[in-house]
Amino acid sequence: MIDLQTIYEANERIKDVIVKTPFGHAPRLSQESGCNVYLKKENLQVTGAFKIRGAYNKIASLSDEERSRGVIAASAGNHAQGVAMAAQMFGTRALIVMPESTPLTKINGVSYYGAEVILAGSNYDEAYAYASSYGAEHGLVFVHPFADEAVMAGQGTLALEMLECMDNLDAIIIPVGGGGLISGMASAIKALAPHIRVIGVGAAGAPAMRQSFDAKTAIDTTSVRTIADGIAVRDTSPITLAHILDSVDEFVSVDDEEIANAILFLLERQKLVVEGAGAAGVAALLHHKMDHLKDKNVGVVLSGGNMDVTLLSIIIEKGLIKSGRKMKLTVTLIDKPGTLMQLTRMLQDLNANIVHIEYDRTSTSLAYGDANVTIHLETKGEAHQQQIRSALKDNRYLISEEH
Repeated sequence: MIDLQTIYEANERIKDVIVKTPFGHAPRLSQESGCNVYLKKENLQVTGAFKIRGAYNKIASLSDEERSRGVIAASAGNHAQGVAMAAQMFGTRALIVMPESTPLTKINGVSYYGAEVILAGSNYDEAYAYASSYGAEHGLVFVHPFADEAVMAGQGTLALEMLECMDNLDAIIIPVGGGGLISGMASAIKALAPHIRVIGVGAAGAPAMRQSFDAKTAIDTTSVRTIADGIAVRDTSPITLAHILDSVDEFVSVDDEEIANAILFLLERQKLVVEGAGAAGVAALLHHKMDHLKDKNVGVVLSGGNMDVTLLSIIIEKGLIKSGRKMKLTVTLIDKPGTLMQLTRMLQDLNANIVHIEYDRTSTSLAYGDANVTIHLETKGEAHQQQIRSALKDNRYLISEEH
């Protein structure tokens, strides 16, 4: 484990830099999951994620000579912003290597703090390889996003805050990518309150750490694919795995569908914008991955909120369709005056609100004299949608539906 004194020292270094984020009860999530859930809202942290804790502690721990050389880091975004902000505060040059698929929001966040950005590789691990080589060639100090004791100690300060707020937690759920956050937090938790169950949650599309935890040896994967880019790590670090095997009690996985549901739940029910990695713990609770925690006091870390707005819009749109609040239909009509008006009047009588409509008479799949009308409707749930389907079929409309 990371030495507790090291975590306390990190806490002292960063206390005037970070925000002590809220840690509060979530009634609706508690009702849905059957646990007494408390959310640690690191999405409201400086730079929008917990990563500033470890990044600042690492750079603050460097010698003046090391800081004068400049620092380099590889990151999908949140660690990058943490390193960039910390380097700016120390007047140190920072160069950040990010995967080519990194959302513009996170690139702009890094540039805002004055760091130089290089896009390289299709995922974190490829960006890491480039950064390691570039940093060694140019004499820069590499600030690892997770496999570094100073970084892990900084992340461990998050656990100190949670335990300070609540002394009766039964479990703490922590998202896991490379493992730096859970390594630091688990070290603090097991030193101060060993009875608390530490549970890691990874993305099913980035399974390396989960597989390594189960096998108790480092296993790498060939690729990753998940909307939770903050925990999309392909290879397992033996350093963080050792900490995880020593201090973590349980490890579960959530898929992208479950993560998306959690993002939408937090947006609607908690009024919080949380990125995929940050929503992983909530996804595990909503989808009953840990029913043994029923009636227990459970802390969940919302690790970050730097959500790509394009992805968020897609999640919202799909969520509305799945929850019965939006419906997309294609209706085939006879292409003559009045038929479209008859259709829209029927939908009006059914209290379905048309938000988008397209009229196509040229598709090669159509018979001559027919037209396809694609309609997006706002609806009031599955029962309302079934009423609309039945009415259209009763009136002999040929329909197809997008799910």
